[in-house]
Amino acid sequence: MTRLLGIDVGERRIGLAVADTVAASIKPLATIRRSDDARDTDTLRHVCGEQRIDEIVVGLPLNMDGTEGPQAVATREWGAAVAAHLGKPVVWRDERLTSSAAEARMGRARRGRAGGPPTSAARNARRARVDREAAATILQAEVDARAIADGSGTTNA
Repeated sequence: MTRLLGIDVGERRIGLAVADTVAASIKPLATIRRSDDARDTDTLRHVCGEQRIDEIVVGLPLNMDGTEGPQAVATREWGAAVAAHLGKPVVWRDERLTSSAAEARMGRARRGRAGGPPTSAARNARRARVDREAAATILQAEVDARAIADGSGTTNA
């Protein structure tokens, strides 16, 4: 059994999801506030132990033309720094449009109580959910790619 931790790294938040490749299940897990590399590493070490993670899949924010821009470079640096302390293999997965796909799956944001815009807390909660859903989308792409490579077809976990 292989358990994967999907990570959607943002400037302010980190979305997490977990996949079990044998059970073919993927679930959004949590969103954590981004901090310095040491604190991010401590948090992820705890998550990896609690969830019995074997590998880490980090979303790589490529440009639409497939090239790596400044955000992809920063994500690779963050991933290398964190992975060095976790002792887990890291796989990079193209994450273009994963946040858009997550927002589309979630539907429109709810209005505020009086029909106006949502509160700041509601907006922050929605952004955190989008980050978790994006991490799950990254994991789905990785699980599908592995299934195709193994010749077992595509999964829909």
